[in-house]
Amino acid sequence: MCGRFGFFELSHFIEQLRQLSLPFEETPGFSYRQSWNITPQSPVVALFSDQGRYCLGTARWGLIPHWATQMPKIRPFNARSDSLAAKPYFRHMLNRHHCIIPASGFYEWKSVAEGEKEPWYIHRRDGEPMAFAGLWDQWQPPGPPSSALIVSCTIITTQSNREMKPVHNRMPAILEQDEWKGWLESGNPAAIDLLNADRDGALDLYPVSTRVNNPENNDTSCILRIDKFS
Repeated sequence: MCGRFGFFELSHFIEQLRQLSLPFEETPGFSYRQSWNITPQSPVVALFSDQGRYCLGTARWGLIPHWATQMPKIRPFNARSDSLAAKPYFRHMLNRHHCIIPASGFYEWKSVAEGEKEPWYIHRRDGEPMAFAGLWDQWQPPGPPSSALIVSCTIITTQSNREMKPVHNRMPAILEQDEWKGWLESGNPAAIDLLNADRDGALDLYPVSTRVNNPENNDTSCILRIDKFS
């Protein structure tokens, strides 16, 4: 699963989009703030695919389906790749509303003893930003028709690769740059085939301080490597 991540490299991500010739528009009011400790229900940066157009904007991390009659109590921030087509929450977005959620890295908690877990930070070995495969939707809250639409998203997870398995059996579906356009072409039935585990050898991971356990701690200290035996 993926319940916490960081993103502090927007300019780098935008440069990647330009190199890949993925033209995009910024959504009205788009804003961005560096974060080392993003939690579910927070706004996250996302590149949306919508009827052949790419839009860079923000979405609430935790999916609200468009058909909900009221704010649901459960707003999934992860969606398993192997059940997207079967789950009512997600199947209406599959092959329609795909997005990419950029990340500098993510956190996972490794069980080390009964009731004890230690946080690990996972990032790309080559230093490039990650691109999580995601789904998005927009929801009209009940009330006046003028109420602002809420755009939300979920991160797709898949089986862990070789590096991640000792820490957790699930991980975000991380797209390689040559797969970005294929995923964003949501009408392409082959897009689902891109949701495999990231290539072995692509990730680096190390233990970090338990400061990341508190969402109020949001600075570079969250990603500092520590000696887990100290």
